[in-house]
Amino acid sequence: MSEVLRLRDLRITYRTESGEVPAVRGVDLDIQTGEVIGLAGEDVLAMKPGRLRAVRWTGASIVFQGAMHALNPVQKVGDQIGEAITIHQQAGEREARIRVDSLLEQVGLPTRRGQDYPHELSGGQKQRVMIAMALACAPSLVIADEPTTALDVMVQAQVLRLMKELQNDLGLSMIFITHDLSVLVETSDRLAIMYAGRIIEEGPAEQVFHDPKHPYTEALSAAFPEIGDMRFRWHPTGLGGDPPDPADVPSGCSFHPRCPKAFDECPQIDPPLYDAGPGGRRAACLLVRSPAAAVGSEVPR
Repeated sequence: MSEVLRLRDLRITYRTESGEVPAVRGVDLDIQTGEVIGLAGEDVLAMKPGRLRAVRWTGASIVFQGAMHALNPVQKVGDQIGEAITIHQQAGEREARIRVDSLLEQVGLPTRRGQDYPHELSGGQKQRVMIAMALACAPSLVIADEPTTALDVMVQAQVLRLMKELQNDLGLSMIFITHDLSVLVETSDRLAIMYAGRIIEEGPAEQVFHDPKHPYTEALSAAFPEIGDMRFRWHPTGLGGDPPDPADVPSGCSFHPRCPKAFDECPQIDPPLYDAGPGGRRAACLLVRSPAAAVGSEVPR
């Protein structure tokens, strides 16, 4: 397999009135051809404007969270899909219209809906239009940023199924970004869990979700109860506290103030990603380095 994206030591800092805020702090990530990576956290590509314009839609495209806000309300959806094709000179206007009809059918919409304005479509239909736009220039990589958050459960399932089918049929590489681990485990080959701007655990999706090695991932997994299981009804789980301010990340392990398994070394050592098992599993936790090291008292939640 060949790589479609390779990130090394990615760092992103926002300049604000109160100073610089580091949002991403040294991320390494590889994405292979046809692979789906589930990313729980942020992902931004840093490029010069000219290079970004050339790559957008052709090399990589994006499906945004809110299609209502991403679509132009005064332009027909078919014209919006075709615009990406003609701007990147992949076809003339006549060929672009044919391509638009094909894309609409590919995402399960009748071609006549291309003549509609966004307000004439349902939430699920608008999201399908966004997917068609993302596929318009046959990109190598599609980034799906919370693509189902604004949809009801039934429509969400339909859109997820559609995206998985398209990914398989077209051999697409995808980055699927969401806070919902239950969605990621359904759609992804691998998961990368982020906390305080860093990847703190990664590995095969099923393994990370069902056998997490980092306490933060464990808390996220436990936040999705199994319907009908009385254990979750009588003993609900969750994660207390809030994520740290990016401008004031705690020393040592950034998760230690919220971690029920923290011990004496956690505030002092910033753990790298340790080998956590087969399949490329890694976790940035001192418990992975040495499970027997946790001899101190727990930190209150």
